[in-house]
Amino acid sequence: MIAGIISVAIFFDWWFRRGHVASVPLFVLLSLIIWYGILRMILIWVNYFAIKKPKRIEPEKGLKVAIFTTSSPGEPLSMFDKTLEACANITYPHTTYLLDDTQDPRYREIAEKHGAVWLELVGLPGAKAGKVNKALQMIDEDFVLILDPDHIPFPNFLDEVLGYFKDEKVGFVQVSQAYYNQYRSFTAKGAAEQTYTFYGPTMMGMYGHGTSVAIGANCTFRKKALESIGGHGIGLAEDLITSIRLHAAGWKSVFRPIVVSRGLVPEDFGSFCKQQLKWSRGVFEVLFTEWPRLYKKLTGWQKISYLAISTYYMVGITTFLYVAIPFLYFWAGWLPANMEFSEFLLKGTPLVVIAILIYLYVQHWLSHPPTERGLHWRGMILKFAMWPVFFLGAMLAVVNADIPYIPTAKKAVKGLSPYTRPLIFQVILFIFTLAYVIYDRLYVVSEGVLVLTSQKVWGMFAFAFVSIIMVIGGIYAAYESRDLDPEEPWTKVDLKKIKTEKNIKTYEK
Repeated sequence: MIAGIISVAIFFDWWFRRGHVASVPLFVLLSLIIWYGILRMILIWVNYFAIKKPKRIEPEKGLKVAIFTTSSPGEPLSMFDKTLEACANITYPHTTYLLDDTQDPRYREIAEKHGAVWLELVGLPGAKAGKVNKALQMIDEDFVLILDPDHIPFPNFLDEVLGYFKDEKVGFVQVSQAYYNQYRSFTAKGAAEQTYTFYGPTMMGMYGHGTSVAIGANCTFRKKALESIGGHGIGLAEDLITSIRLHAAGWKSVFRPIVVSRGLVPEDFGSFCKQQLKWSRGVFEVLFTEWPRLYKKLTGWQKISYLAISTYYMVGITTFLYVAIPFLYFWAGWLPANMEFSEFLLKGTPLVVIAILIYLYVQHWLSHPPTERGLHWRGMILKFAMWPVFFLGAMLAVVNADIPYIPTAKKAVKGLSPYTRPLIFQVILFIFTLAYVIYDRLYVVSEGVLVLTSQKVWGMFAFAFVSIIMVIGGIYAAYESRDLDPEEPWTKVDLKKIKTEKNIKTYEK
């Protein structure tokens, strides 16, 4: 990390040279693109310095514990059969509640089949959070595990989290999220890869800084903590809203990097885009409303952490600018910087190499290293290909436009997503621009101009080609979804074969 900071300083010194500025406004935009990413990378490095793993604490006996899972119209009944059966197998005594608004009697039957309490909660505002808050008023348990219906918990789940509540100041305990359907497609694998380091070294660092956050599933709350903030937060990013309110109220959080359940990631490109649009729109609620309001009640790192999280999807705007700059040069002659592309590579390569080495090194702290190690290139491709979605989410946040809370599809949806169109347009525009420039330089431009502009033109094309490679990967993921047959991957999970001892040993090691 010291080498990384030195490489950043060297790159900074080279980047901000007066001779590099061709157009002040465009150079500022280009600098924002580059240094937004570098600044976030430095914050992650600082976060890694605080990596901390809590020791396992044996839970007290006799705690009153509830498990909440919610059902919505259109969700597969067979998925609830599997999840509720798995909940019944959890060894620590508890009561499972199905918070149901389907108005379908079969969901009550499936709940009663597995000994769960069925609560019909129809027409409540706030979607999932609204049902949770209503159910909190109807139970007398002191601790509540909120479990998404697609997550299959292991029998030892509660045994691995309840011990931390011996500290009366702990408001919630979050564990890792892992998945059982990532084999299904390029999209599913890439979506899973995007979570590996977050549910490992990133969250461990946040825990070390006292700011591990609650995620939508696999989080166990102290009921009194939720009641102290008026219940579970409501919004598209209700988990993040709940986290920041609890931290502002003085509650502590624990992150335990252990896999004690597995769930679903979106299998098709369209479903993944809709999920990311919901999240990108939702986190800006924290930036515009919760963060300013609660700023004074947060610790120093909590302020930084929530600001970083709530501005994560600004990457949609910076990527849009990154994509646009080469085309502005080719079609309007607007040049942001006087830099040789070869020198840019020379100065930037050490920073990139060190960043990759750090990324690989911190994989020592992945929640399940045997299956999660790697460069995670599919995840990087999907993240870049999401730029139109992230950009749309940011624009909807600026104009304060509402989008409905729709649960992520639990089965693959066949077809080509409309979110693919901006990516296809980008590739077509690149090919058309390349053809135009080649024709112009072969038959129009003079020999002198060719020599003088050669480095700039082909350097800018190289700059643009990097994004095209990533976008083509996203288009591939989208086209793969056209022929992806829907299946119910939870039916392939054999609850009798779930082994927990290996997970604990891996965690302790």
